[in-house]
Amino acid sequence: MDELRVETTEYSLGAEPPGPAFERRDGERHLTLFRVGTLVIDDQRELCLIKNISAGGMMLRAYRDLAVGQSISVELKHGQPLGGQISWIRDQQVGFTFDEPIDVLAVLAPVTDGPKPRMPRIETETYATVRDGARTFHMRTCDISQGGVKVASTISLPVGTEVVVTLPGLSPQPGSVRWAERGYIGITFNRLLALPALVEWLRSQRDASYAA
Repeated sequence: MDELRVETTEYSLGAEPPGPAFERRDGERHLTLFRVGTLVIDDQRELCLIKNISAGGMMLRAYRDLAVGQSISVELKHGQPLGGQISWIRDQQVGFTFDEPIDVLAVLAPVTDGPKPRMPRIETETYATVRDGARTFHMRTCDISQGGVKVASTISLPVGTEVVVTLPGLSPQPGSVRWAERGYIGITFNRLLALPALVEWLRSQRDASYAA
């Protein structure tokens, strides 16, 4: 099986937000990483891929329709939204200018105290089949990310249990139980879900709920 192509985020310590034809400027420092963010629009949360970030803004790949001048916020770290406006759109590439300049180094800095930032998670209401060896359970999903899923269950599965999770419309995902408490279980996938596939799946789930 071919490996999924890894897309990256490029961080600039310059002040100007990235434009449609992003080019490195002489003297600017850059760091390339992989980052998925969360768009927050009218209380709805959707995943996006961050392509470039500077102190003044970012270029992202959106998986929904947006409009120039639209006010939205983007979360790079859970619970820390960055507000701003859409400044330009070219195909799926979107320019986003922050309301106020950010400290790029603070965005890059790892968390040294408190909870470790999680991958962006989106709430979802469906059921998953969780297989533990010869045992199979049906569990209600609470949220999902590229790296795992949270489910509600009265079944006790010890941390470290290897499982296979099957969600309607997605291929079975091998993983393991990372945590279990108060009727909920966190399962980490062995391999990240491809972002476009996850976004399409979330969209189909949302459309199905609207049609119900």
